[in-house]
Amino acid sequence: MSQEEKVMLVIRVRGRVKVRPQIEDTLEKLRLGRLHQARILKVTPSLNGMIDKVKDYVTWGEVSPEVVETILAKRGRIPGNHRLTDAHVKKNSKASSIKTLAKAIASGDASVTDVDGLKPVFRLSPPSGGYRGKKTLPVGMGGITGYRGEDINTLAMKMI
Repeated sequence: MSQEEKVMLVIRVRGRVKVRPQIEDTLEKLRLGRLHQARILKVTPSLNGMIDKVKDYVTWGEVSPEVVETILAKRGRIPGNHRLTDAHVKKNSKASSIKTLAKAIASGDASVTDVDGLKPVFRLSPPSGGYRGKKTLPVGMGGITGYRGEDINTLAMKMI
């Protein structure tokens, strides 16, 4: 990659009730079918369009390498619902450990799919201390949905 690509963490923060079929279909294509599911994705024009369509059901922002490492170590799952380990990463990818994989993912040089068997969706718990704001409003108006920027890291750490 010649320039550093942006990598986002996208978390579904609203549930399945009363969701329009078109929105639910887009959420399924993003593999965010349930509440509190998260994905680490590279920014592309088509991804931006999909996120813009589901902006009232998800929150997103640029993720730091430390948060990527924590998510992979604590919430990364391989077949059999086992945790991701350094040994599995070394055997099934070019990276030597979870830490080096996390740095490569955060810089845009690798993706979650580069590790054979690693599930691309991370199941998170509700944030400790709860959400700050109304679920139906965007972040800028005191809600929880929409673009957060670097603040996504704080929310993610509360949910891991």
